[in-house]
Amino acid sequence: MTLAPLLAATPAIQVHTAAALIALVLGSGQLLAPKATLPHRTLGWIWAGLMMVVAVSSLLIHELRLVGIWSPIHLLSLLVIVAVPRALWAAHRHELVRHRRGMYSLFFGALVLAGAFTLLPGRLMHHVVFGG
Repeated sequence: MTLAPLLAATPAIQVHTAAALIALVLGSGQLLAPKATLPHRTLGWIWAGLMMVVAVSSLLIHELRLVGIWSPIHLLSLLVIVAVPRALWAAHRHELVRHRRGMYSLFFGALVLAGAFTLLPGRLMHHVVFGG
């Protein structure tokens, strides 16, 4: 493991990676912690903010280019920018099933699954985690 590739990356990639890693840790705790408590709400707002940082910062990253400067991951970012407020609004309206479904989808789809793709050979996080 080496942080050298990450330290040499653009600020957008560094912010994106830091926010994603913090969101992964915080989100894991949120999934296991009691719901409908003040800590859950507080940490949930922080997690939602981190997810927005992850999504917005990814729009500034253009390492994979399939259509001009864009890639399919940018579509996921736009989806996250829409889905986070919708899931928060569901909680506000006490639509707990919709809120839970939205947050689980964001956590596992936009964070865990998308994050797993960063570990593929040739990607920056592959170099960070596995070296060379």
